Amino acid sequence: MIRNPGKLAFPWLFAVLLATGSPLLALEKVGITSFQFLKVMTDARSTAMGEAYSSVVKSSLAMFWNPAALTRISRFDLAFSHADWFLDARHFSFVAAYSVLGIGTFGFQGLLVDYGEIEETRVDHLGFIGDTYNPGLTGNKLYPGANAFGISFARDLTDKFAFGVTMKYAGEDLVVKSTSSVMFDAGITYRTGYRTLQLAAVVRHFGPEVKYIDESFPLPQTFNLGISGYLVAPQDNFLFSTTHHTLLLAFDMVQPRDYDQQYNIGLEYGLYDLIFLRSGYKINYDAEGLCLGAGLKYGNIRADYSFNDNGRYLGLVHRFTLGVSID
Repeated sequence: MIRNPGKLAFPWLFAVLLATGSPLLALEKVGITSFQFLKVMTDARSTAMGEAYSSVVKSSLAMFWNPAALTRISRFDLAFSHADWFLDARHFSFVAAYSVLGIGTFGFQGLLVDYGEIEETRVDHLGFIGDTYNPGLTGNKLYPGANAFGISFARDLTDKFAFGVTMKYAGEDLVVKSTSSVMFDAGITYRTGYRTLQLAAVVRHFGPEVKYIDESFPLPQTFNLGISGYLVAPQDNFLFSTTHHTLLLAFDMVQPRDYDQQYNIGLEYGLYDLIFLRSGYKINYDAEGLCLGAGLKYGNIRADYSFNDNGRYLGLVHRFTLGVSID
């Protein structure tokens, strides 16, 4: 008789994730993938910590990062996020999760992308109108956009190990062509039992290629391995104990399908579990590097802000998140 199936399930599921992600880890490449908007994270806490977050997240935002972490929700949690992206593009997201005792945790996510207004130009409109040169403007406005919606389920198999899956539908409207696809995320979390050390592995955006008119491109599949722990905390810390202060250190190794291996490092300092200061750094990215942010938690309500430096030409990206939990 198998007394504890979770102990057997952990190595098997971990092996499945590694098998899925190992082809990515073995290659050095720069390529083209579809649905790039899925790689833009909208929430402020994670992006302030340099996106070293797969083993850290413990709210409904886990649906974007690692669905297995949904089991850390006591009862109900929801969050709204907004990101001001490049060239007037804006990203909005909504997540909600509910824990059912004895069954697991269910979640719903929504993501909307507004690319802004684009003026239509055509070659047959080039030329002079009187003494004024027309660069091809027709007077029409184009409104491209994208969206994604998904459902998640997560469950604890033991007091240390949890797994989670997400199925989502994403679509992109580029005016001349609209396309969509169904994809999946799968993740695991593992509480090691050694102090506050936690491990995570997750594959995101796994699914078929997306077709645009005459060509097809793969989804922006990403494989993450994460590790985190408290250097300073009331108990089970790695450095020293203190009642009112915490210092969390996190690290993620990321392998996207369309780029070489990347590394994310994050820190979060907490005071009285009320005020939080965050910093992170992203290694081997074209433009991104330093990340900073702050958060405020009052009872079950939390508010977070982050800004990320994308270099001289792209500038700063600002993000805001408002969340609430019910125990």
